[in-house]
Amino acid sequence: MSEQTKKITGADAMVKMLDKMGVKHIFGVCGDTSLPFYDSLNKLEHGITHILTRDERSAGYMADVYARLTNRVGVVEGPSGAGATYMVPGIAEANGTTIPVLAITSDIPVVGRDRFVLTECDQEALFGPFTKYTRVVETPEVVPTAMRAAFNAMTSGTPGAAHIGLPYDVLKGELDENEIWGDVDFGQFPCRRTVPTEGDLSKAISLLKEAQKTAIICGGGVMHSSAVEELIAFAEFLGAPIGTTISAKGTVTETHPLTIGTIGTNGSTAGTRDVLREADTLIYIGCRVGSVTSEKRTNPHNGEKKILHIDIDPKSIGANYLTDVSLVGDAKETLNALHKQLISSNMPSRISEWGLKAAIRAKAQKKERFDRYSQSNAMPIYGERFVTELQKSLPDDAIVVSDPGTPTPFLCAFFETQRSGRSFIFHRFHGGLGFALPGVVGAHFANTGRKVVGIMGDGSFGFSSGELETIVRYNLPVTLIVLNNSSFGWIRAGQDRSFGKRYFSTEFSTTDHAKVAEAYGLKSWTVKDPNNLAETLAEAFATDGPTLVDIYTRRLEDSEVPVTAFLG
Repeated sequence: MSEQTKKITGADAMVKMLDKMGVKHIFGVCGDTSLPFYDSLNKLEHGITHILTRDERSAGYMADVYARLTNRVGVVEGPSGAGATYMVPGIAEANGTTIPVLAITSDIPVVGRDRFVLTECDQEALFGPFTKYTRVVETPEVVPTAMRAAFNAMTSGTPGAAHIGLPYDVLKGELDENEIWGDVDFGQFPCRRTVPTEGDLSKAISLLKEAQKTAIICGGGVMHSSAVEELIAFAEFLGAPIGTTISAKGTVTETHPLTIGTIGTNGSTAGTRDVLREADTLIYIGCRVGSVTSEKRTNPHNGEKKILHIDIDPKSIGANYLTDVSLVGDAKETLNALHKQLISSNMPSRISEWGLKAAIRAKAQKKERFDRYSQSNAMPIYGERFVTELQKSLPDDAIVVSDPGTPTPFLCAFFETQRSGRSFIFHRFHGGLGFALPGVVGAHFANTGRKVVGIMGDGSFGFSSGELETIVRYNLPVTLIVLNNSSFGWIRAGQDRSFGKRYFSTEFSTTDHAKVAEAYGLKSWTVKDPNNLAETLAEAFATDGPTLVDIYTRRLEDSEVPVTAFLG
C-alpha cells in the first residue's frame, strides 16, 4: 500500500491533529468510551503530555487557566455521559470569558443511538449554548476537518470554546493518513487580528482631541490580545487614568502613576469611582461593560458622557450604552493605530494634566480606606490585614488564581500588583466556586517559571478538594490559601445587606483544612493570629513542593467589604 493511502484509526487521527495544532498538554479523566483515544496517546510519538485529574469540571478549569497564561488553546478531555456533563461548567466559563478551550468527549457508538446504550446523550445539544463550535463526528473521515474547524473558530475573531465528540466506533474506524494536516497558527490566540476602518479611526481621533478629561476602562481583552505595552503608551499620551475590570486586574502595574485600580460594584473604592464620575469621556477597551463594570449602569448613566468602545466582539458594543464611536477590532492593533494617528495629528501629550492628579487622589483615598483595618490585630482576621501580609510575602512575579466570593473584593481593591501583565486570574463569567484549587494545576503546566498561588474561601475548597491528590501526585510547587469563615460568605453577605439579615442555609461547620491537606500529603499551616501571617506565608511560598495555609478570617457581613452591590 502506498504512503498516500496508508490508513490510520480515528483515535490516531485525533492525536496527530492535536500535535499538528501545537497542543502540548491535555487535562482529563479516563473512561470506557475513551479507551481508543488513550491507547493512541500511549502508543504514538507526539509532543503532548496528558495530566490525569480527578474531575472533568476541574480539568476544564485547568485548561482555562493554562490557556490564559500561554495564549495557546487549552484542551480538556473526558468520557461520555457523566464525563461530558461534568465538563460543561469549565467550558461555559471559558467561552463566557472568551478563552479558547477545546472539550474532547468520547461517545457511545453511532450504531448504538436510540438503543438505550449506557451514557447516551445529545452532546451537540449539551455543548451548543457554551461553544463557538460543536460537532459530534459521525465518520472517521471527518475527524481532521472537524478539528481544523474547531481550532479556527476558537482563535479567530472573538476567542471562545469548542467541542468535538468522538463516538467509540469512529475512534476505532479508519481514514487516510494524508488527510492529517493543520495550521499551527490556529493553536494560538489571537489569530487573524482585525483592525477598524480608517473612517472609524478618524472619528475616534476627533473624539479624543475634543475630550478634556479622558479615563480608560481596561477589560480582560487587553491581555488576551497581548496589548499591555500599547495600552500604556496610549494612556500616557492621553494622560488618561486607567481603571480595570476584575478580569483585567494587573494589566498595568498598579504602581504606575496613572492606574486607579479596579472599577465596578465588586472591589472598587470611592476614589476610583469618583475618577469615572469626573471624566467627560470614557474609553472602554476589551470589556463588555456589563452590570458589575458599570455599577448597574449608574457610573456612568446612559448618555451622561462621551464613549469610545474598542472590542473584538461587535455584539458587546452599544449593548448597555449609547456609544459615540465604535471600533471593532483587536485591542493591540487598534491601540497601536490610534496612538500613531494621535501623534501624527500633532495633538500634544496630556500626561501632566487632569488624569495624573485624579489618579493620585484616587490612590490616596484608597490608602485611607485600606488603613482602617490593614494593621488590625483583631481575630478573626480582617480581609485588609490578610492583604497587608500577603503583599509583604508574595513574590512580585507570582501568579494568583482566585475564586469568586470572599477573596475577590479584598484582592481587587487593595492588593497592589508590582508588574504589568497576567498576574491575577479570577473566575468571572459564571462565578462558579471551586476554580482556584484546580486552576493552580493549569498555571503550573503553563511553565511560566513563576510562583503559583491559589486563594479560595472554604466554600470553594469543598467543591474541588479532590484535586489535592493531583497536586501531590505531580508534586507541584504551588501554595493554596483558604480563607476559613465557615460560610458561603458572598451569599450570606447578600442576605445581610439586601434581605434584612435573614440568614438561611449559608453556614456550615468549620473544617480543619490544614489536616485535610496533610492527609493528602501537603505541608500545611493554620493561622488564627494576624501577627503570624507574614512569616507563615513566606515559609509556605519558599517551601519546595505543595503547601496550604488555612487562615481564619472575618465573615463578609462583619466586614466593611469593598462591594457596592452583592447582586450585580
